Amino acid sequence: MNDTPDASSPTPADQAAASPAKKEKKEDSFPVFLIKLVLVVAIFRSFIFSPFNIPSESMLPRLENGDYLLAAKWPYGYSSYSLPFSAPLLPKRIFASQPDRGDVVIFKAPPGNDVDYIKRVIGLPGDSVQMIGGVLHLNGKAVPKVKVEDFVIPVSPNTDCLSIEFAVTEADGRQTCHYPQYRETLPSGRSYNVLDMGQRAVDDTAPVIVPEGHLFMMGDNRDNSMDSRFPAMEGGGIGLVPQDNLVGRATIMMWSTDGSANWFLPWTWFTAARWNRIGGTF
Repeated sequence: MNDTPDASSPTPADQAAASPAKKEKKEDSFPVFLIKLVLVVAIFRSFIFSPFNIPSESMLPRLENGDYLLAAKWPYGYSSYSLPFSAPLLPKRIFASQPDRGDVVIFKAPPGNDVDYIKRVIGLPGDSVQMIGGVLHLNGKAVPKVKVEDFVIPVSPNTDCLSIEFAVTEADGRQTCHYPQYRETLPSGRSYNVLDMGQRAVDDTAPVIVPEGHLFMMGDNRDNSMDSRFPAMEGGGIGLVPQDNLVGRATIMMWSTDGSANWFLPWTWFTAARWNRIGGTF
């Protein structure tokens, strides 16, 4: 009898080669995937972009109540205030950079340092800032302020007129607010629109010299903004803002709603959107 294996029969070596290769790495479990996802989101929000919503009208006409924007986290460096929940992980600001006048910035306001504010940078360290007759003065010189057409905004669940004198019923029956609007131009040539509702107490202020490491912030809605013209106090003004309190720079509008949406009426999610505002940059 011939004990030589038949050439057509698979040998043990052939069987080993034909068997599927074992997985070198076990797939991540769902908890591990979830932890990785949380880390990615935390890094993105801490160092790249973070979303913010606008809860008031202090920055009209540029920002409306119900706007949602993305703030870039890297332009001014990073501090504990840049981190989610202001986690005290950074003893001091790193990669620090000073904003430009006219930047729209998000920051933590003293004294609580736990609430996000958004204002426009007006005064840098060493600047003298003063309001005279409703006109902004920087370093003793008036900042040009030119009247332009009124700012018109529809009345909605997110918007009501500051007072009856600004309320208008349009020809089609819509209720709107008409506010006096001006174009303000900083010494650098940077321009933006502000609202001026008429003579107010804060239209005339004493000159303030901005100290080192601080910023003078103002809202574009000049007569409806508790900003650096007012002393820092909880629920009131913000005083001079330490640069270490900066969180980020407003970059792009990602959503805007007039507040009329109802979660149980899906079509209102679209009718409430202010589509013309989405995608705007700063």
